[in-house]
Amino acid sequence: MNIIITGAAGFIGSHLADRLLERGDSVLGIDNFARGTRENLAAALTNPRFRLLSCDLANDAAVQAVIDPLVEGQGFGAVWHLAANSDIPAGVADPGVDLKDTFLTTYNILNLMRRHGMSEIAFASTSAVYGEHKEQLVETLGPLLPISNYGAMKLASEGAISAAVESHFKRACIFRFPNVVGSRGTHGVIYDLLGKLSGRPNTLEVLGDGTQKKPYLHVSELVEAMLFIWDKAPDKIALYNIGPEDEGAKVSTIAQTVVDVSGRGVPLQFTGGDRGWVGDVPRFFYSVEKLAKLGWRPRMKSEQAVRRAVEELAVERGITP
Repeated sequence: MNIIITGAAGFIGSHLADRLLERGDSVLGIDNFARGTRENLAAALTNPRFRLLSCDLANDAAVQAVIDPLVEGQGFGAVWHLAANSDIPAGVADPGVDLKDTFLTTYNILNLMRRHGMSEIAFASTSAVYGEHKEQLVETLGPLLPISNYGAMKLASEGAISAAVESHFKRACIFRFPNVVGSRGTHGVIYDLLGKLSGRPNTLEVLGDGTQKKPYLHVSELVEAMLFIWDKAPDKIALYNIGPEDEGAKVSTIAQTVVDVSGRGVPLQFTGGDRGWVGDVPRFFYSVEKLAKLGWRPRMKSEQAVRRAVEELAVERGITP
């Protein structure tokens, strides 16, 4: 199958590209390289069935000039849309960041698909669309009231995709991610804590009071779950939470794991407050029962996924004992 991956050079996109190529698909990767790197795609770039383009998908004129000529008549049937802003605080400071890099990329990709008769889309959404709830986050929960522009533009993208399926497309898979961790990571609590340790501080600053608790999934299991849903879900719009089968890991536990793996031995210093930044949902409990009924279950608990990710990222960033 000829497949387009947007955000292909990023954290999750690069892992997905590797896996699709292993399955025998041909992949056109698109990235604006704001966070993604060619190094993430080192293996994919050696494969003759992979091609990489640099393009700002938020710029429709660029999409039509750069991408349209390459996909015209080439039989691309599906788009895996992962391109988005991943920096939640940046979107709080400037809402235009999420409008541009999250929603407009979706809007322009949907128009590209219409122009070239593509009929299937897989979309990387997020638990942030739910907002802040005390109850378990199940796919049928509502109303959905995001507390970050990141979540709001992901939710708007879900709506645009739903409307497009009604009017033009055959099928959409919408994946609501938890916190995803692992090699090639470009953001998130583990990435930030390791970055602070690289400066060899006397203490490790941890945002919030450490009690924030969220589910964490290793990127390898995320990609496995996405492909399982893509292959098995019968729904015209297949909407699934993807995550571990536990209540998550505390930030204090993650920070201590970073210290232990790095061998730096510095004490933790918490900044205080119940959340790390404006727009941060400090704790949530994810339901993955729907995915389990479809037939897929994760093997790692949140703390196991965190430990593996810390070990991988510490090696990549040269932060070892």
